[in-house]
Amino acid sequence: MIDIDKIVKNLKNAKQPQSDFVKLMDSFNDPYLVLIACILSLRTNDRTTYPATLRMLELGKTPEDFAKCDPEVLAKAIYPVGFYTNKAKQIVELSKELVEKYNSRVPDSIEELVKFKGVGRKTANLVLSEGFHKPAICVDVHVHRIFNRIGYVCTKTPEETEFTLREKLPVKYWIDINSLLVTHGQNVCKPIKPQCTNCPISQYCNRINC
Repeated sequence: MIDIDKIVKNLKNAKQPQSDFVKLMDSFNDPYLVLIACILSLRTNDRTTYPATLRMLELGKTPEDFAKCDPEVLAKAIYPVGFYTNKAKQIVELSKELVEKYNSRVPDSIEELVKFKGVGRKTANLVLSEGFHKPAICVDVHVHRIFNRIGYVCTKTPEETEFTLREKLPVKYWIDINSLLVTHGQNVCKPIKPQCTNCPISQYCNRINC
């Protein structure tokens, strides 16, 4: 039996170093900033996303700012994040839609958020948890990998992991679990050659597919 309470407690007590991008996301108190920063982070590592996000924020911080932004200027600012040209266009179009249809307010439901082009459940959940501080489970590659590796879930895709965790993971952990496992995945429980001897939750891990 995997003790999820002790796993979360040990991860919090371990105080592993967070990436600058994770710290930045945790510092946002604005659903819109969480949304556009998350878009930048897709398929891009944190080391690249962090400075790109700072450059983007020099151009603006509101839907009105980016609705008027030239996509080419934005693309130049966020380079070299993955698919930077498409992401720049997406952020500008999304911002226009927010201004014109949502009174510049980011909707606070997954159902509404995923209506925006390029916004999937991972991004929508992160906006809810980090931007609105509502219980939501953001499942990225780290969350999916680690929960399967320790044997807490047995799933094939991040989306399947999300729905399984919704049934199994106590709601009190939903908001924190992403940043905890992302940090753990970046420092210790890596995709290849996980550092099991330095792992604060090794005693609760079944080491599946390690």
